[in-house]
Amino acid sequence: MKRKPSTEATAAWIRLMRVQTRVLNAVEHDLKKAGFPPLAWYDALLELSRAPAGELRPVELEKQMLLPQYSTSRLIDRLVDEGLAVRRECKIDKRGQFVEITEAGRELQKKMWSAYSAGIEKHVGSKLSDTDAVKLCGLLDRLGCSCGEAPSLAVKDGAPAR
Repeated sequence: MKRKPSTEATAAWIRLMRVQTRVLNAVEHDLKKAGFPPLAWYDALLELSRAPAGELRPVELEKQMLLPQYSTSRLIDRLVDEGLAVRRECKIDKRGQFVEITEAGRELQKKMWSAYSAGIEKHVGSKLSDTDAVKLCGLLDRLGCSCGEAPSLAVKDGAPAR
């Protein structure tokens, strides 16, 4: 017979899901209040800015994003329509395409970081000491959340290191 989760494990799961939803909604609200587009835009622009030559295939972009993005093609359409990214045909595989960040996209991503980082501080950093944050990272790593980041989560050029 398969083992069922303990009451404590179930309670941890519920809290994890609730806090994720609440913090993401709060940060989204902060971005909107500051006049910025949704967090998914920042996430996509960040991943494009980190990519070699500032470009990724759409499927690669979806895999790299922190947020679940079930409609990556619509997000890409919006970024292209706003001049924040361009689509480029793959020279090797004419059927494939790349999405490349524009200078306007880089500028928006950096501007959004000011509101996004303030939201992280407001909704997470102000509630946890650095020691608590390290402990929480360790616990989440045990759940498979580390994503290969170093213990020091330094911020560089308006983008959190992962």
